[in-house]
Amino acid sequence: MNTKVHSDQRYISATLAWLKSFIIEYGICPFAKRELDQGAISFHVSHDIEVPDCLLDMMLECDRLDADPEIATTLLIYADTLAEFDDYLDFLELAEVLMIERGYEGVYQLASFHPDYCFEGAPPDDPANYTNRSPYPMVHLLRESSIGQAVASYPHPEQIPQRNIDLTRSLGLAKIQALLAGCHIE
Repeated sequence: MNTKVHSDQRYISATLAWLKSFIIEYGICPFAKRELDQGAISFHVSHDIEVPDCLLDMMLECDRLDADPEIATTLLIYADTLAEFDDYLDFLELAEVLMIERGYEGVYQLASFHPDYCFEGAPPDDPANYTNRSPYPMVHLLRESSIGQAVASYPHPEQIPQRNIDLTRSLGLAKIQALLAGCHIE
């Protein structure tokens, strides 16, 4: 196995562990298990360090989604960059603009995850931040059509965010940090 593939697999394994042990296990995303079980999640690791290249990787993932209707969603993991949360937020702003410019508004939705994710106005140690914390910086590209179908069959989807806030706060900071630490592979 070449070094890049081995390196990529480590990032994917850590992300998959997080997905299974936290996101699915605790129902943070009630739709993730179905997609994982169906093999409809694509994992891609980017080793680019320059923002334009990272944006290109995101567009290439949109192209992959365009070409393969069997993929419902992509987790694009940024392995070597965007470690600073403020830099990540700046990147997301550019990514959102690019998605609109390329005609993907209403086609794909961009969800954001970062190891230091902090909701605006929330203290960094608020367990609710962990609904969007992940082992590595990443963007989650979701098909809008898949979201619509999933939400239509789920009772009260508008309650999911508040449910997740309540859940993470009830689990407590120490437990959530331990769960996420168990997923991070150096």
